[in-house]
Amino acid sequence: MTAEQKEINFFDLKVMGHPAGLFVLFFTEMWERFSYYGMRALLVLFLTTSLIGDNPGWGWPREHALAIYGSYTSLVYLTPILGGYIADRIIGHRWAVLLGALIMTLGHASMALEFDPIFMYIGLGCLVVGNGFFKPNMNSVLSELYKKYPEKKDGAYTIFYMGVNSGSFLGMLLCGYIGESPDWGWSYGFGLAGIFMFIGMLQFYFTQGIFGKIGLKPIKDAQEVQENEDPREAKRNPFSKLDLLLIAFISIVSVVWVINDPVSKISSFNVFNFEVAGIAGENFAILLAFAIFIFIIVKRVSQYTPILRDKIIAVIILAFISIFFWACFEQAGGSMAIFAKDYTLRSLDGSSKLVFNIANTLITLIPLSVISYVLFSLFNKTFKYFAIGNVILSSAFVIIWGLALYMLYNQFQETKSEVPASWFNMFNSLFIITLSPLFSKIWESKYNPLATYKSGIGMILLGIGFAALALGADGIPQGAKTASVSMIWLIVAYLFHTMGEICISPAGLSYVSKLVPARMIAIMFGIWYLGTSIGNKIAGTAGGMIDKVTEQYSMTTFFLIFTLVPMALGLFMIMLTPLMKKLMHGVR
Repeated sequence: MTAEQKEINFFDLKVMGHPAGLFVLFFTEMWERFSYYGMRALLVLFLTTSLIGDNPGWGWPREHALAIYGSYTSLVYLTPILGGYIADRIIGHRWAVLLGALIMTLGHASMALEFDPIFMYIGLGCLVVGNGFFKPNMNSVLSELYKKYPEKKDGAYTIFYMGVNSGSFLGMLLCGYIGESPDWGWSYGFGLAGIFMFIGMLQFYFTQGIFGKIGLKPIKDAQEVQENEDPREAKRNPFSKLDLLLIAFISIVSVVWVINDPVSKISSFNVFNFEVAGIAGENFAILLAFAIFIFIIVKRVSQYTPILRDKIIAVIILAFISIFFWACFEQAGGSMAIFAKDYTLRSLDGSSKLVFNIANTLITLIPLSVISYVLFSLFNKTFKYFAIGNVILSSAFVIIWGLALYMLYNQFQETKSEVPASWFNMFNSLFIITLSPLFSKIWESKYNPLATYKSGIGMILLGIGFAALALGADGIPQGAKTASVSMIWLIVAYLFHTMGEICISPAGLSYVSKLVPARMIAIMFGIWYLGTSIGNKIAGTAGGMIDKVTEQYSMTTFFLIFTLVPMALGLFMIMLTPLMKKLMHGVR
C-alpha cells in the first residue's frame, strides 16, 4: 500500500469514534509514560531507603532526595523547548520522537546499574535529553492531525491523556511492585521501565506510516500560511541575534542553577559560592535569568500583530497558572511518596489483607482489560496495513498480563502484606482512566466551560485534595518521623488531584494548539512545558521542607500550605474570565 493510500485511510479507520492513528499515538505515549512514571515512582523511595535491609537503597536525607527529584523533573520539562525547536527546523516531529525514545531507552538501561552513582546520573541525564525530543513532538503530531477538526481536539487530547495515564498506571503498579520487592529489587524496577520504552519506540517506528507525510518534514518559515490562520496574523517574527544570545545565557544559567541545587546539598561544591549586594549567588543568578526572560517575552510579544499577540498572552497566562498547579500536584512523587512510605498504615493481615487483595485485583484487571480492548480494536482495524507494529504491541501486552498475574498471585500467597508505597501513586492514573471519558464528553458538549473556568475549578479541586491530607495528618505529633495514618486519606487526595489535573492539563494542551499557528506549535508547547518545569522544581524545593515545617509546626500545617495557595489562585483565575475571553478572540 502506498503512503498516499495510508494517509487517506487515516481518517477512514475509526476506533472508538476517532481515527485509528490517534490510538497509535495513544499506545506510543503510553509506553513512554510507563517508563517515566515507573521510574519516578521508585526514585525518591530508592534514594531514601536505608542502606541496610532486604532491599537496601542509598539512605539519603529527604531534603537531598527531593532536591535531585525536583531538578530531574524540572529538566525533563525544560528540554522540550530545545527539542521542539530542533524538530521544527531540522529533523521533523516523527524523527524527533524516535530519537528521544532511543536516548530514553539507554537512560533506563543505565539506571538499572544503580549500584554505582555515576550510572544513575548518566541515566537521569539521558532521560532528560530524550524526553526533550519526545514530549513536545508527540503533541505536535497530534495537533497537526486534527488541524481541520478543531471541534474534536478537546476530546482527542483527553483520550490521548487517557493513554498517557494508562502507561503511568501500569508503570507505577508493576515497576513499583518489582522495584520494592526484596525478591527482585530496585535494578529490576528501573530496568523494566527501559524495556517498555524500547517497545514503544519499535511500535511507533513500524506503525508510523498511518500518519502519511505528517511530521516527516520540518515546518519552514517559508511555508504557506495555514488554512485557519488569519493572514493578518501571519507576520513572521524571527529571532534576532540578541534574542538568541539572551536565550542561550538564560538557558545556561537556569540549567546550571537547577543542577547545582542538589549538587550543593549533596556535596560541598557550589557553583554560585558568592554574593552580590548581599544576595546569595544562587538567588542572584536565577533572579537575573528570570528578569531577562521577562524582557524577551515582552519584546517578542509586542512585535506580533494584535490578534496573535492577544492569543499568545492568553497562552502565557494559562502557562503561568500551571506553574502553581504543578508545584502542588508534583508532591505526588515527593512529599506524598514520603507520606505514603513513612506515615501511612501499609502493613495488612487478616480480613484487611483480604479486602486489599480483592480491591487490588479489581484495580489491576479491570483497567488492563479496558486497555486491552482498545488494543484489540486497533489491531482489527490496522493489522493488515501495519502487521509488525501490531505484533510488537500485542507482545508487550502479553508481558504486561504475565507480570500483573504474577504480582496478584504472590499477594494472595503471602500471609501478611505490606502495600508498596508506590502503589498509591497509581490512583492518579486509575482515576484518569475511569474519569477521562466523562470529561471528554463534557468538553465536546454545549456545556464545555471556558479555559479560565477549567483552570480555576482544577486549582480548587487540587486544594481540596490537600485539605484531605491535612485533615488525615491531624493526629501526627509535631516532628514525628513515622506514623500510621489510614490510607483512605491518600486515596481521597488523589481523587481530587486527578479531577483537577483533567481540568487543567489536557485542556491546556488543546488550547495551546488552537491559539497559535502551526509554524509555532512545537515552540509554544515548549513554553507550556517551561511552566511545568518551573513548577516541578518548586515542587521539589517545597517538598524538601517537609521535615523543617513538621518539626516547627505540624504535618497538617505543611499540607495546608498546598491547600490555600491553589484555592486562592483558582478563584483569581475564574475572575479573569472577561479578560481571557477578549484575549482568545472567540477560541473555545
